[in-house]
Amino acid sequence: MKKNKKPEDFMRLAIELSRQNVVNGGGPFAAVIVKDGEVVASGCNQVTTAKDPTAHAEVVAIRNACAALDDFQLHGCELYTSCEPCPMCLGAIYWARPEKVYYANSKEDAAAIDFDDQFIYEELDRPLSQRKLPMVRLLANEAIAAFRDWQNKSDKVEY
Repeated sequence: MKKNKKPEDFMRLAIELSRQNVVNGGGPFAAVIVKDGEVVASGCNQVTTAKDPTAHAEVVAIRNACAALDDFQLHGCELYTSCEPCPMCLGAIYWARPEKVYYANSKEDAAAIDFDDQFIYEELDRPLSQRKLPMVRLLANEAIAAFRDWQNKSDKVEY
């Protein structure tokens, strides 16, 4: 795409990719990552086709963009996604650190077609002891050694 493209042009690409993904057997989600007015990478939902529950469009696009940019963060990038990110994708987006996120469909639109992530948002607000998925802490006094190793490492790459 040319550098004089507008945000709507990149969003239209994400929407078109989401529609193509439905035709190809995937979920109705796609994402495009842009830097300096150029598409760096894209990704479509591959949860059922790759048999990977983490293969949401945004995560796939982030992985592809980081590989293309040879970096673990997306500084200076914008992410265009066909739907408001779910909690998992939102976490990945924050870790990737793009400059801005644009989305088309809302989480309410997704819920209307049975992609309802509201229960995850609600679970995150509950204390660990009240979550539906049991969370049991084990061997914390042993695991802390890895954190100490990291803290004392002089040549670590911070992120």
